[in-house]
This record gives sequence, structure tokens and C-alpha cells, in this order.
Amino acid sequence: MNHSTTPAAPKPRLVGRRQLLLMAAVLPLAGWRIQQSAEAAPLRWEGMALGAPTSLVLYHGGDTPRAQAALDATLAEVSRLEGLFSLFRADSVLSRLNRGGRVDQAPPEFMALLHTALDMAELSYGVFDPSVQPLWSLYFEHFVLGGNTRPPAMDKVMAAKALVGWRGVHLSGASVTLARPGMGLTLNGVAQGFITDRCSDVLRSHGFSHMLVDMGEPRAVAAKPDGTAWQIGLADPRAPGQALHTLSVVDQAVATSGGYGTMLDAAGRYTHLINPHTGRTAPALESVTVVAPNATQADALSTTLALMPKGDVAARLALLHTQPGCRAICIDQTGQVSELS
Repeated sequence: MNHSTTPAAPKPRLVGRRQLLLMAAVLPLAGWRIQQSAEAAPLRWEGMALGAPTSLVLYHGGDTPRAQAALDATLAEVSRLEGLFSLFRADSVLSRLNRGGRVDQAPPEFMALLHTALDMAELSYGVFDPSVQPLWSLYFEHFVLGGNTRPPAMDKVMAAKALVGWRGVHLSGASVTLARPGMGLTLNGVAQGFITDRCSDVLRSHGFSHMLVDMGEPRAVAAKPDGTAWQIGLADPRAPGQALHTLSVVDQAVATSGGYGTMLDAAGRYTHLINPHTGRTAPALESVTVVAPNATQADALSTTLALMPKGDVAARLALLHTQPGCRAICIDQTGQVSELS
């Protein structure tokens, strides 16, 4: 993702590359900076969180100390939520669940996001499935860690696929149990949006109302103070550094999923988006962007729609229509842009 755009720049903020939540190793909230010029200028933060570039644009009306306090609280919230959803922190709630098959007294945010993920699994007939982690681990270890160029053996794919099934995730109060040994969950398809929403809530609780928050998926809270919309550019899957389409966004979130965001092999035949029904990965040179009332919703929908066959427009529309206020922009491998609503 390109996070260099600011409200004063004519170039729109660019999205398009699906940054995996903690794909390699958890990066601390480091390298961030605050830029200030005139009193009316926004606070701009850029840094690394959740293993990916993140950014924040906050209009503060010249009250820099209050803005700094809000930023500190926001970064503390990101760090806390990493402790829930990280796959690469041994002490995270998610890691403990995957390691032991059960976790009790899970925090409310963890349970809320897991409920959201399982709801999307049911709505999509399992196309979105948080229990796809065994397949993801197989592909990641085979290509990224193992350095292989050929696909993993089919018997290994089938063995991993046999451990996948969202109906084997049992929730009871604040407890989560996985039905079979070897099962594992990932919330990569929705956690970045959830954290963006939580950070937006923190900033609003500090009295701010004009901001663009991007903790992996951008959310525009209100318009800019001058009443204009935030401009968000959608990347061309064939040339991710270039914008192919621009959205004007006010009080909405935008999430993009595409296989080209993380290609596991050099040829780009295998990507990070895995269909649990088939064990195959989503095409590299296609993307789906969802505009939704909140980033959690946009994140889950974009992941799911990217995994559904592009030719099955009826199924994509049926899923989209279960989520009021949402629309999708699809970009195919030729660069053609189409909209579903």
C-alpha cells in the first residue's frame, strides 16, 4: 500500500495491496513521525503496525497537545489488539488458541471479531473461513520458508484441507474451542479493518471528528474540515504503484483484497488468499474493493468477494446485498473496472 498521500496533495491515497496481518513477524510501533506546519495543518502520522505500513491524518484545530495525547492512546490500543490477534506472538490470544485448541476468558474484542468472522463464513457458505490457517501454514512453509517453486504435494494439501471447517469453531460465553487437533484460526481477513475501527473510536473519544485512519484498511471519519471528500485511489493490479480508479469517500471505509498483494511464488501462481473449498489460491492480477460504513465490514467483504469466482456475479451480488450500504469495485487482469451494488 502507498501511504504517502496527505489531504493537501492532489494525488489520492492509494490502496490495493492486501497487507497480511503479521505475515512475517510482529513489527513494533516504530518509525512513526508527526508532521506539523501551520496551525491549521493536520497531524500526520506514518509508521509500521500489524506488520504493514499504517497512517493517520487528523485535523486538530491547532490543539497539538490534545492531538498528541489522542495519538498516544491510539497507538496503545493498536499494541493491545496485536496482543489478541497476532499469529506470531506466542502470548497472543489467537496463538494460545491455536496451540492448545481452547482458550477461556477471551477478551470481548476477540470474541466480537470471531463472531463477525463466523457470521461471514455462514453468509458466504464457507468461502470466508477463519479456520483456513492450516492451508495458509502449508503454503507459507512450502514456498516462503522452504523456497520451493513447485506446489506442495496434493496429499499434503488434502491433509491440511481436512482440518479446515468453520463449523468446528465452538463459542460459549468467553470460551473458544476448536473441534479437532491440528485446527487453527487466522483473522487476517478482517482484523486490520477491526483495528482501524477501534482506532477511529479512540480518536473520536478524544473529541476529534475529521480524520483518515488506516491501520491496514482506510476509514474516512467525516469529510475534511472544508467539506470536501477524501480521495482514495485504487491500485492497478498489473502495476500496484499506479492508481487505476479514484473514490471520493466521506464517513466510509475502503478495503481492497487481491492476490497480487502477497504472491507466494516467484511466478505469481500462488497467493495468500486461499479458497477453503478448493485449497486453491485467488488469482494474482485481480482485486476487489469494498466501500462500507465501517472498516471491519469492508475488510471481511473484500476478502470474501476476492475468493468468489468473478464470473459468478449473482453470488457476489447476493452476498453484497446482505450488507446494507456496501458496494464493490472489481478490477480484472486486463485492468477493466466494474462496480457491484
